[in-house]
Amino acid sequence: MFADTRTTLTRPETRTATNSAPRYQSQRRFPARRNRAALRTPTSRKQTVRLFLLGVLCTAGWLASLLAGHFAEFGPELHRIGLAAHILALVLSFGTILVVDWLGLLWLMGKVHMHESPKLEAAAKPLIWGGLALLLASGALIQPDITNPVTAVKLGCVLVLMLNGLSIAPAMHKMFALPRETRFSELGRRLRLRLLIALSISQACWWTAVLIGLVNSTLRRWTGM
Repeated sequence: MFADTRTTLTRPETRTATNSAPRYQSQRRFPARRNRAALRTPTSRKQTVRLFLLGVLCTAGWLASLLAGHFAEFGPELHRIGLAAHILALVLSFGTILVVDWLGLLWLMGKVHMHESPKLEAAAKPLIWGGLALLLASGALIQPDITNPVTAVKLGCVLVLMLNGLSIAPAMHKMFALPRETRFSELGRRLRLRLLIALSISQACWWTAVLIGLVNSTLRRWTGM
């Protein structure tokens, strides 16, 4: 304390200049360094294998639903039940996705902090994946016409949705490890591009699948099929 007092009394301007600059730089640079270190953390092999197996499981479930709906005969009663369950699953999963993606968009615009989304994502994940599983099960009961190119596009969108949700998981874990005040502009260019692509794929596939489903349902009522 004596040394600090003596230096301040003799050369106040030099002491102030030398002390303020490092403090200011430390406040600016250290969070950025921590952000870059967190983003560069490689995905573990165990996590990669887990995501690969989940992707195989999703693809197998999608293919089983497709084949069951095409080759099996369930009758009109099960068709009605499947249609009701299909609509319920669509509302459940698509509605939850809209809320999560909207919160992500608000973060991109700087309206909310990053760490307001992990709790919502953790709560929404069972609803999203449960809704997708119910979509696959009920989709088999309504027996989609896979020879129709438009219906094939809808079915392909469902598969892309599931794989897209799995592929973005490692990037989301890295993001949530960053400080709460991290802004979208502070992320690396590659990660920003990846997040924007994942968000665009999610919204494009969901809206495409929903619109095709509505059109197919309307046409079936009009034609009496």
